[in-house]
Amino acid sequence: MIEISNLVKKYGSNIAVNNVSFEVEKGEIVGFLGPNGAGKTTTLNILTGYLSSTTGSAKIDGIDILDNPTEAKKRIGFLPEQPPLYTDMTVKEYLNFAYNLKHCKLNRVKHIREICEVVKITDVYNRLIKNLSKGYKQRVGIAQALVGNPKVLIFDEPTVGLDPKQIIDIRNLIKALGKDHTIILSTHILPEVQAICDRIVIINKGEIVANEKTEDIAKSIMSSRRHIVKICGPSTEVLDFLRNKEGILYAEILRDQRDIDATSYLIEGQPNIDIRKNLFFAMAEKGWPIVGLESVGMSLEDIFIKLITAKPGKNKAVRLNSTGSESSDNVNTDWTENSENKDNGAK
Repeated sequence: MIEISNLVKKYGSNIAVNNVSFEVEKGEIVGFLGPNGAGKTTTLNILTGYLSSTTGSAKIDGIDILDNPTEAKKRIGFLPEQPPLYTDMTVKEYLNFAYNLKHCKLNRVKHIREICEVVKITDVYNRLIKNLSKGYKQRVGIAQALVGNPKVLIFDEPTVGLDPKQIIDIRNLIKALGKDHTIILSTHILPEVQAICDRIVIINKGEIVANEKTEDIAKSIMSSRRHIVKICGPSTEVLDFLRNKEGILYAEILRDQRDIDATSYLIEGQPNIDIRKNLFFAMAEKGWPIVGLESVGMSLEDIFIKLITAKPGKNKAVRLNSTGSESSDNVNTDWTENSENKDNGAK
């Protein structure tokens, strides 16, 4: 559905985007991450036709955004970081304006009503946008992106500045929209990506440094070599044994995880070696039963920091190998375009 190939954007001698390539399949929700200045917004602006690339291509549903921008943009709904709202309009006026601007052919009344129901702004349909809360303004921004029922939705920082409840509401809305649309979500909120996205693409210094399924990306950076193992036995002897055990690089006692008759140890195995089975038999032979064993993975925050702080020359896209609502008041809503019912001061 989205295909970005060898995308380069230069500003004089400065390279903002350097040979970026990735694809987004139909129905996927992809998180697009990176630190400030990494090239996220530049890439999205090229993808949506706001900027031209120096070289490379960006295609929406097989249509090149530069060769046929009108047809490509018909397939895109875009919410930039600052929603493009006309605050002196009512929600109703604004959505009808967006409908006209996009030359939408769908039934006007039915289409706009359905959008308002999906994003839950029916109760503020006749209010001035400038009098809405930030959460509702974000919803109106998402609503305009949905006008015309585009196949692709692109959201740039859709929850920035929202309170925790509003973030959850917008997050749930985006997840629901993912059932019928292909979505790119650019955000700095890493738990949001984990909660919503099927796949994660990380960009740093203009280059893709990771491109992997959300649940697999930790394995892409570091295989599961660290474990917490809980063992019943004399802690000093067990620790000494672990430190001298073939295949174990590191072992320490976790002082804050002691049980009455068992001690927890953090161990790290050598690369490409699964030490769990050998460890089980070794402990059984010693008469020190293992009563707990869990892998210690990296959090998305750990992975993000690890990737963006990688040394120059190591920023290569990661791929796995084969092992690897705000409260609402009930109102009477008139969906016709020309009806006038403005709220000039409600807050």
